Amino acid sequence: MMVERLKQQGTSHSSNDLGSAQTFKQDKFSRWEMVQLHVKRGDESQILFSTTVDVSIETLTQQICAIYNGRLKVDRICSEIPELADHGVSLPLNMQGLTDDQIMELKLKDEWEDRCIPSGSAEFKKDELGRRNGHAPNEKMKEVLRKTVEEAKALISNKQVQANVCVTMDMVKEALDQLRGAVMIVYPMGLPPHDPIRMEFENQEDLTGTQASLQVIPEEEAQLWWASKELQRGKKLQDYVGKNEKTKIIVKIQKRGQGAPAREPVVSEEEQKKMMLHYYKRQEELKKLEEGDDDSYLQSDWSDRQALKRQFQGLTNIKWGPR
Repeated sequence: MMVERLKQQGTSHSSNDLGSAQTFKQDKFSRWEMVQLHVKRGDESQILFSTTVDVSIETLTQQICAIYNGRLKVDRICSEIPELADHGVSLPLNMQGLTDDQIMELKLKDEWEDRCIPSGSAEFKKDELGRRNGHAPNEKMKEVLRKTVEEAKALISNKQVQANVCVTMDMVKEALDQLRGAVMIVYPMGLPPHDPIRMEFENQEDLTGTQASLQVIPEEEAQLWWASKELQRGKKLQDYVGKNEKTKIIVKIQKRGQGAPAREPVVSEEEQKKMMLHYYKRQEELKKLEEGDDDSYLQSDWSDRQALKRQFQGLTNIKWGPR
């Protein structure tokens, strides 16, 4: 029986290994055979995106815009979760920014305070900004939130561009699911409907008048630019880059009406640093060469060819005038 189990395990492992090897080959081939877009907003890198030359610009714009706005949503949630970990859930809008005396005077009550209790024991830490109720989760639950935030940020980070990893909408959804799951672990009864984190999860966020609203690009207003040309939605990508799938280009996303984005510099930032380092080293070498050409040593005694002769003749250390 034990031998049969070992054989079965060996067979399953070998089949899994074969499947993973085939998947790796397919993934490697698909990455190699697809067009790679380095998407930027202004001068800041956003994502790498894989597609085909046959894709329509309409579809391409929708896909990239969805990922771009999805990454912004993840960032907004990740910026709010530390506040949730430190000061608990959000107060109702009519209680935010008020002092305890003002709340008592107006006879206001937070109906969600007793419902939205963190898992385990709560720790009171007053929010000086008056946005949250101060009933924070314990240290163990805080660590769950912090760790999940780091993982979600890393999954859709623009550092994936340097790692040559293409970000997909599935990765954005995975980051959101991770954050949603962590919040449910810490707050099993959920968050109040007015909490900005819950509103983000339910796509009910109100960004009016905030800096974040300036970053969001509505899908119908999104434009893609490449080589100072707007990619028209009625065309296909191959109308601009040709039919070679093994292509990598830099495209920029922005709102309609903002004009053409700035052209990419001829020399990248990394290349510029290398050039500056090269010229600095060259300058230091030239300084050393100039110091080597200095002939002041000719005035030294050791460089005088007649010094030995004068020494034998007793003509050294002769001084004129009274001593």
